Amino acid sequence: MDFKALQAKMKELDRKKPIIYKLNTQAEKEILTKTIKLNEEVGELCNDTLSVLKLQRKSKLDRFDKRNFYEEFADVLITTIQLANAAGVDIERAINDKLNKIEERYHKDH
Repeated sequence: MDFKALQAKMKELDRKKPIIYKLNTQAEKEILTKTIKLNEEVGELCNDTLSVLKLQRKSKLDRFDKRNFYEEFADVLITTIQLANAAGVDIERAINDKLNKIEERYHKDH
């Protein structure tokens, strides 16, 4: 199947069962926006990780500045907190609950 046929097939399938998003409130729009932004920041962190490991192509390695690596970690954390705020998530509670689960699993496995 070529790409034109694949695109036509996907359009046909989309017409049969369209995905309907109803973002009625500003809060819902903010959550979606922050989620997309978080994915962007994680992607940038991944790119810098490849650079730290010298796995990027030469043109990217030539432009790489390790200070950006630190900034990307900060961007991921800051954007995560912004998303948590938009979604009404208590970050401290979420982290403590997750750490407790991890510790329980660790103790079961050792």
